[in-house]
Amino acid sequence: MHRVIPGLAILLLIAALAAAPATAEISASEAFDGLKAMAGEWRGKAAGEGAEAEASATEHLEAHHRFRVSAAGTTVMEIMGPDTPHEMINMYHLDGDELVLTHYCASGNQPTMRLDRAASSGDHLVFDFTGGTNLDAAVDVHIHSAEIRLLADGTVDSVWMGWQGGEPAGVMTFHLARAE
Repeated sequence: MHRVIPGLAILLLIAALAAAPATAEISASEAFDGLKAMAGEWRGKAAGEGAEAEASATEHLEAHHRFRVSAAGTTVMEIMGPDTPHEMINMYHLDGDELVLTHYCASGNQPTMRLDRAASSGDHLVFDFTGGTNLDAAVDVHIHSAEIRLLADGTVDSVWMGWQGGEPAGVMTFHLARAE
């Protein structure tokens, strides 16, 4: 029963936000509440540039993401590939009326992004690069933007766009379903 409640919460949030006028921007707090509703284990497959180099020609990489609400409800921590050598962490938090994402990458840099409210909706969160540490955005490989797409069937596509040399350098998509 406890697994049904979060899934139902996500579907209700999507329905409520989809009913809002198409011209209304999503607020940072609405988007953050949507991320909180994702707390739990998510599993699926990864595909895209970078994935095929590690996977066989006929298989995609297994994906495992863990979402956890922390810091008295003020932060959502997403662990990508928990307990693996390439584990990465994404931290989401509100900064006034902005939703901020910091990606702690296995490559040792920490790009920061903010929710693009005009491009986002209740079922599609878009984050754009605003800076970072341990990287020169004009040169270094880094995550430059991210999208979280909440699909009608309760699954999620988590999309991460990499940059190198100041231009797009690949996309990695994680197709995830809540783990049973």
